[in-house]
Amino acid sequence: MRKSRAALALLFALTIAMVMILPAIAQLAPSKRSAAAVVQRQPSETIAQASAPTAKLPSVVILATGGTIAGTGATSTTTVGYQAAKLPVTALITAVPELKKIANVTGEQVLQIASENMTNEGLLTLADRVNVVLAKPDVDGVVITHGTDTIEETAYFLNLVTKSQKPVVIVGSMRPATALSADGPLNLYNAVAIAGSPAAVGKGVLVSLNDQISAAREVAKANTTSLNTFQTPDLGYLGYVELGKPYFYRTSTRKHTTATPFTVTPSTKLPQVDIIYGYGNNSPVLLNAAVADGAKGIVYAGVGNGSISVQLESAAIAARKKGVIIARSARAGSGRVVRNGEEKDDENDFIVADNLNPQKARLLLMLGLTITSDTKALQEMFYTY
Repeated sequence: MRKSRAALALLFALTIAMVMILPAIAQLAPSKRSAAAVVQRQPSETIAQASAPTAKLPSVVILATGGTIAGTGATSTTTVGYQAAKLPVTALITAVPELKKIANVTGEQVLQIASENMTNEGLLTLADRVNVVLAKPDVDGVVITHGTDTIEETAYFLNLVTKSQKPVVIVGSMRPATALSADGPLNLYNAVAIAGSPAAVGKGVLVSLNDQISAAREVAKANTTSLNTFQTPDLGYLGYVELGKPYFYRTSTRKHTTATPFTVTPSTKLPQVDIIYGYGNNSPVLLNAAVADGAKGIVYAGVGNGSISVQLESAAIAARKKGVIIARSARAGSGRVVRNGEEKDDENDFIVADNLNPQKARLLLMLGLTITSDTKALQEMFYTY
């Protein structure tokens, strides 16, 4: 009897235990299935994250004009006496495959010349193409490959007539593409990096070679063959480019691009402006010849502070009385030409070029004369742009 009672008690206890445990097991089962489902989904989620698109690359258009950067030599050691403007823009882009990592790059061949052969018509053609390309909403910036001989002139002209805040970077090289240690490929890579950078927006037209960034208004070629030829003697570089990133330390305060009144088209007629060089024992023959040839303006690259010799002064005064604008610049390479400093500018109705070198003063005077021939207004332009 006692054993029977014990068996019944054990059976009752087991029944109670099962009643309590089974619901708990039922609750646990879905959780395990959910966990399994999570485990199964993890690989697909990881793949989705890995295949997500990377940050959008900027779109940069390379407008090629020739120059040494597109030049070829007879041998790998030919660094002078090579043929400029031989390679097309496609070859320049193909030579730098790393470009695809920093920008979506396309190219156009606008001109194919050595830059000493740049003409007013060439400047107008290039300026028009720059403005057309920059007006496209899917373009973030423009790079212009160019010969170094007149790179500073083209850069300053574009600085005055480009109607966009988007970056425009002009680049060249001192060695042809076939030379040992050719500098063109890295210069081009750096220029594209600058043109695609938001940091370059609104800074005007830039010139970049040898890892340096300069303002178009301030830069000048200072050495015939050195890789470090481009200098800004008065004010220094704007910054540097390193590992595909520009670093700016200052900006130019002179108005440029969208803040200028100068608008050109390929059919614009730029007035003739000539440069007369100042030197000891010079004569008025060349100045008089320029006036006779139809010059509307003369930039005098004077000695010192833009001084005009007594041999030339009377011819300059006579030219001004005929309506020719006389602008005093300096051959020194840096520094401001002071109004009424060495000449009676007010009395003779001359203007001064501020710190623009003669070749850039010519460009500003040409553009200024498309708007006005008033010397006071022209003088203000030289102090503004």
